[in-house]
Amino acid sequence: MTISRNVLCVVYALIGVVSLIGCWANNVQYLHLGILGSNLRFWQDTLANPASRSLTIDVLFLTLSAIIWMLLEARRLSMRGAWIYVFLGLLVGISAAFPAFLIHRERILAKGDGSTTAGTLSAVDVFGVALLCVGMLAYTFLALSNRAH
Repeated sequence: MTISRNVLCVVYALIGVVSLIGCWANNVQYLHLGILGSNLRFWQDTLANPASRSLTIDVLFLTLSAIIWMLLEARRLSMRGAWIYVFLGLLVGISAAFPAFLIHRERILAKGDGSTTAGTLSAVDVFGVALLCVGMLAYTFLALSNRAH
């Protein structure tokens, strides 16, 4: 299945928005502590148990890898503002900033080669991504419904 750049950008945007909503629906619970207090408590809470520590380490090193790749890709494509995505990733959330970077990248690539095609995915790829999407959305809704408990 051929994927257009426009469809891919919409998918990236949806991923970023759902991520932003899912993360910040939880993050706002810290804001009453102020900037410093909320950051201290947030990072203390990431040490709460083996699962939170594992996920935090996983996300931190995935973030580092993504940042290195974003900076290299931005330089390769002469993209401006790469560090904005890095700072947004650290301040707002990499799962929202990275899709924004990818949308910017797709626009630069389209401008450079005039192509409207982002690439192709097999039926297995589409099925796998759809399954992952359903699972991640289900987990996000479960997490949001449990935050009040």
